[in-house]
Amino acid sequence: MFHTLKRNTIKMFREILVYHSKSLEFRAKILTLMVTSNGKISECEHKTLEDIANNIYSDDKQRAELLVDTVYEYHNKIIHDNGLGYQHLIQLVAKEAKETKRFCKKIDEDILQKLHQCTKENANEDDILFQQRIIEFLLELKKECSL
Repeated sequence: MFHTLKRNTIKMFREILVYHSKSLEFRAKILTLMVTSNGKISECEHKTLEDIANNIYSDDKQRAELLVDTVYEYHNKIIHDNGLGYQHLIQLVAKEAKETKRFCKKIDEDILQKLHQCTKENANEDDILFQQRIIEFLLELKKECSL
């Protein structure tokens, strides 16, 4: 009970309470682009998300949980048309990456490929191709930032 209350409080006041919240949110946006590309988060994607979060924040379990929670928060906003659309999320990622060049370092091809592997196992050809285009977009964005 206390753990859930604490987690929800941190989610509500993420910008104030979480160190480098913008960095965490940028990572969450990238991961959301990958897992929401086919409209749902599969069990494989969920497990992979947790593994990715735990690898990124291996020394901070709470921050890893917050990353996964933030991905789900963005995903639900997109799915339920609650103030955030998929195209809008793409534009936000591009804008933030160009404004804050250090965020581009957070675009990791290995992580993107891990999530893409889940899609290859569970989706149709259109979803696989769409997600591959998202990966290409993110990698191109990373390359633009490094120029």
